Amino acid sequence: MVDFFKRNKLFIIVITLTCALVFGGVFLMGGRIPSQTSSNVVSSEILVPKNSFQTSGFVDNKYLAASPSAVVTLVEFGDYQCPACGLYEPYVKKILTDFPGKVTYVFRNYPLPQHKNAPISSYAVEAAGIQGKYWEMHEKMFTTQADWSSVIDPTEMYKGHASELGLNIDQFVSDMDSQKVKDIVKADMNDGNTVRLSETPTFYLNGKKVNLTGDFSSLENLIKSELSK
Repeated sequence: MVDFFKRNKLFIIVITLTCALVFGGVFLMGGRIPSQTSSNVVSSEILVPKNSFQTSGFVDNKYLAASPSAVVTLVEFGDYQCPACGLYEPYVKKILTDFPGKVTYVFRNYPLPQHKNAPISSYAVEAAGIQGKYWEMHEKMFTTQADWSSVIDPTEMYKGHASELGLNIDQFVSDMDSQKVKDIVKADMNDGNTVRLSETPTFYLNGKKVNLTGDFSSLENLIKSELSK
């Protein structure tokens, strides 16, 4: 028996590691581990910069970025071309509608380098925000993500979104390419780099990073826990 283990030591190690990875992956994908927050608190000056709030209504005026009565702040660093961000977007919206006036939500741009249309999509949303349609364009980017993600230049598609939202198209196109808008996105990215982001979406709940596990309901449970304190 000893000789068997000696001769097959490498094989046994490989099989053991493989099993651990497979079962660990199944465990995580099954959502059995609830999302948790880290113990470290990041300063609100980094996560929520001045003048970052967009207060226009979103979905019959129930979805607001900021409320004076809010006791919970949820910050998301996201990428409009990121499929995972697209999956979380309707769930975030549900949280904000389920807890009206109790949650301040801030979206920070963090376009990933592997997503070629991520920067311009952020520019489009920020440009729409200048005309008071930030959240409306924010939602459109995610609901139409599959349509524009692989397009070489999605500008015309974004102009179509802007037209649907009643924006001044000439101003929208000009603002998309403006240094003002690009600086907003760059500032978000710089803050993301400061907290050493490695993926999107990355959420911070009252300054603490949320360790996501793919279980959407666990994020809501964390918010409930914060509200009960």
